[in-house]
Amino acid sequence: MRALSDCHLYGILDLGYIQPNECTRVAEQMIEGGVDIIQLRAKKMSILQIVDLAEQIHWLTSAASTPLIVNDHAEIARRVPVEGVHVGQDDEAIAKVRAAVSYEIIVGKSTHSLEQAGAAANEGADYIGFGPIFATPTKPDYTAIGLTDIKKVHVDLALPIFCIGGIKIDNLADVIAAGAKRVVIVSGLVKAPDIADYARKCKELLCQS
Repeated sequence: MRALSDCHLYGILDLGYIQPNECTRVAEQMIEGGVDIIQLRAKKMSILQIVDLAEQIHWLTSAASTPLIVNDHAEIARRVPVEGVHVGQDDEAIAKVRAAVSYEIIVGKSTHSLEQAGAAANEGADYIGFGPIFATPTKPDYTAIGLTDIKKVHVDLALPIFCIGGIKIDNLADVIAAGAKRVVIVSGLVKAPDIADYARKCKELLCQS
């Protein structure tokens, strides 16, 4: 399985943008384009529905040595041997997530400020999502934090930091110039006419930095 330290482009299969029956096709195209790590985010689905989707997707991701992360629910990792769980500020504590799963998993955490980023690192997060960098309908309740703190969070923390929020290929160069080494792309990726090509172009920009 690809090491987290080698992951730079993080894609999210967000069921707010795609239908459940599109997930395997989109995952295949993400993998083809070189997406390093994939998250399944299904805010409005039941645990059983997410488990079913995770099983289908994990068959593909594991064959490609691509870590699969599930959003919010440690329970899914108890039923499907995914590589990790991602939690938000209002979700379960990282230690509780780890304790709920019988094998070693990656646990990532969403953060929206330098203070939250530091707290997540102290809590034991394996990586953090840092943002939203730009305004995004994916996180409508959060104010964009902009580019200013990207460099500082990388100086302050040693763990992998994935900048997230409104990042697309059109502004990716600006995010990288501000100090980002890793990014999460959601709608720009899953809604691209050619997902694999879009991912390849994003990876080229990240690899040049």
